[in-house]
Amino acid sequence: MRVSTNFYQFRKMLLNRLWISLFVIAMVVGLSKFFFMGDQLVFKEIVDALFSSAETSFTIALYLTGALCLWMGFMQIGEKGGAVNLLTRAVNPLFIRLFPDIPKNHPAFGSMMMNFSANMLGLDNAATPLGLKAMNQLQEINPNKDTASNAQIMFLVLNTSGLTLIPVSVLAYRSGAGSVSPSEVFLPILFSTFFASLIGLIAVALKQKINLLQPVILAYLGGLTSLIVGLLLFLQYNPDKISMISNVLGNMLLFGIIILFIFLGIRKKINVYECFIDGAKGGFEVAVKIIPYLVAILAAIGVFKASGAMDLLFTGIKSSLHVLNIQANQLIEALPTAFMKPFSGAASRGMMIETFSTHGVDSFVAKMAATFQGSTETTFYVLAVYFGSVGIKKTRYAAGVGLLADAAGIIAAIIMSYLFYNI
Repeated sequence: MRVSTNFYQFRKMLLNRLWISLFVIAMVVGLSKFFFMGDQLVFKEIVDALFSSAETSFTIALYLTGALCLWMGFMQIGEKGGAVNLLTRAVNPLFIRLFPDIPKNHPAFGSMMMNFSANMLGLDNAATPLGLKAMNQLQEINPNKDTASNAQIMFLVLNTSGLTLIPVSVLAYRSGAGSVSPSEVFLPILFSTFFASLIGLIAVALKQKINLLQPVILAYLGGLTSLIVGLLLFLQYNPDKISMISNVLGNMLLFGIIILFIFLGIRKKINVYECFIDGAKGGFEVAVKIIPYLVAILAAIGVFKASGAMDLLFTGIKSSLHVLNIQANQLIEALPTAFMKPFSGAASRGMMIETFSTHGVDSFVAKMAATFQGSTETTFYVLAVYFGSVGIKKTRYAAGVGLLADAAGIIAAIIMSYLFYNI
């Protein structure tokens, strides 16, 4: 499957400009501090940050390798065991009502479900090729080839809102950074992505005049919403239970899914051990491939911070919040991850890792940053990838609704962080 040249040019241009901007701004701020404030050490600190960032990048990738191998191995077992097929059958009655323009039993349903499944497990890299396949299948039944169809927009917004059951990547990064309890962010991310997906779904349904009050839709959404809201209300009135539920329930669900995958593998009579090894090899390859990207983005963030530019940014945001009588010093430190996420997953990941290094992986700020990272998708990236792959130029309201879902996810992440991590 070929992705259009326009998409690659757009993506490279966006990341290229972002990367260059961080270095240029660092230079401008550094020169200002040198000439106007007499700071003779500023450029030494910037250069030191370059080498320190490169070392940190490799260390992160090294520790990340084990966690990625572990989860990619279990994912391989789940895929071969038929977990995706089970999920597809489970949600098919809902899908045919949310995507009324797609013929019944169309292959796009299976591809979309596989894409959602990969996103639910926090495997962004695995989700992309599946999403591209689904988008091409939807394009086959799209009457206006240069304009996004209703089905494509619904699929894209549900994709960008990123409902996540197991945030594998975030858990892996927290584990690699030495967290005492990497899975502590599991439930907050689940809740945040749920509300982002719900808001995105409601917004698209209103635009497309899809009746969400149909009995089947209410059964699915109402049941899940009741469960989520009920659990949140219980935790609000029983704050002493938050730590226990977050750790015990979160870890129990994670291990329960692993056991389910193994059981499905046994049921399919596959060699579970060999299947795990095959999947784990993929995890090693992914860890090696991300090293250059980690070095690039962490180096840019490192010089941006060492120059004092990030402090200026935080000061501006803090002043704005103080004008609004909002005291949120901890929130401000974590916000860069949230700001970057709609534009670039790599940049937001770098911001999250930088927060881990600066404040400690188990600090409130770092846990909030991890929740931001897991709560939304890279909306502009997904728009460029998916629509660019099929040559769609008129995206209609997709970007606006996608950003609305992102905003809902970020707001929910803030609320969940203060509820669960309770500073």
